[in-house]
Amino acid sequence: MKAKEIRSMSSAELETKLADLKKDLFTLRMQHATNQLDNPLQIAAVKKEIARVKTILREKELRPEA
Repeated sequence: MKAKEIRSMSSAELETKLADLKKDLFTLRMQHATNQLDNPLQIAAVKKEIARVKTILREKELRPEA
């Protein structure tokens, strides 16, 4: 997802998306530990997506609602 798409989501949707991404990361880490993961670069991609969502959540938290 692009940052522009993430910014258009509400805070509740972002919280849900963040929880889903964390579950995905856990699953990928488990697959990696058991040598079932085909593409280890997926872990880094999910981590970056989590960082994007957290950053935009923080921006929404700090921005005064006008």
